[in-house]
Amino acid sequence: MKFTRLGNSGLMVSRLCLGCMSYGDTTKGWHGDWLLGEEESRPFFRKALEAGINFFDTANVYSGGTSEEITGKLLGEMARRDEIVVATKAYFPWRQAPNAGGNSRKALMQAVDDSLTRLGMDYIDLYQIHRWDEATPIEETMEALHDIVKAGKARYIGASSMYAWQFAKAQETARANGWTAFIAMQNQLNLLYREEEREMLPLCEEEGVGVIPWSPLARGRLARPLGEETVRSETDSVGKMLYKEDEADNAVVSALADLAEKRGDTMASLALAWHYTHPAVTAPIIGATKPHHIEDAVAALDIALSDDEVALLEKSYRPKWPTGMGMPAPAMDQVSVLGE
Repeated sequence: MKFTRLGNSGLMVSRLCLGCMSYGDTTKGWHGDWLLGEEESRPFFRKALEAGINFFDTANVYSGGTSEEITGKLLGEMARRDEIVVATKAYFPWRQAPNAGGNSRKALMQAVDDSLTRLGMDYIDLYQIHRWDEATPIEETMEALHDIVKAGKARYIGASSMYAWQFAKAQETARANGWTAFIAMQNQLNLLYREEEREMLPLCEEEGVGVIPWSPLARGRLARPLGEETVRSETDSVGKMLYKEDEADNAVVSALADLAEKRGDTMASLALAWHYTHPAVTAPIIGATKPHHIEDAVAALDIALSDDEVALLEKSYRPKWPTGMGMPAPAMDQVSVLGE
């Protein structure tokens, strides 16, 4: 396994992060039928740790909070706390009530305590706001996050999926007031969605912020040939919203499949290796529900794509309307209450 510092911080992380959204109770929250329960998840945490992965990402909203519970329990059994980096997030509503969501001081202070309880941990290594909150002044959010760090409940803070100007505003607000700034940006980046190359990636590289992309395989579309379906691809409503079938995307997938066959690598390995051609990228967040998912991800670390290969993979891409960053929080009546 290869390790690096997350942004300009002193925090050392593996160059792969295991995303824990796939682990949880299928009857809770707003994620799909492909989820794995605690015992089904256990081999994947073990395999990730044995591969040298020390970086794990979850969120309070994943599977009604059960993702955090499984992540905390299994890591508590398998790893030393000082050797792993645990990240979680808050923003989306967790109960059908006012203040039970968003980035207000009240919501974040409650959310961090709830996450610590579910994780069974004394602190969170990287505490992230899951989205920008239009209803809360950024000064309120950044001061609350600073106080969470100073209280010892989180070591570092990060953000996820917003416009570059919003991220820059948050960072400047923190600097101007002497508050803790973000060290990480968790945004959508893959061969089918490259809009972050315009402003966010250059901003993060300039500011020394580590990028930890979510959906690096475009919810699996970059891991299999065209026409091949899985349970997740057939039932994942979020994936269908983010990635529409079109000629340009299909051409990208086909080019990836052709290159994988030519090189003797898997499509997933090549799609992940592409991320490391971006200097700002620290660690793509990978999902794993089959043993080979982690094996393919680890193999990507030793793949060096040539300039011609990168150009081949990128040439069919067509610009898209930004997605993910502006995704509103689900309506309260569409979100299951945590713990129900």
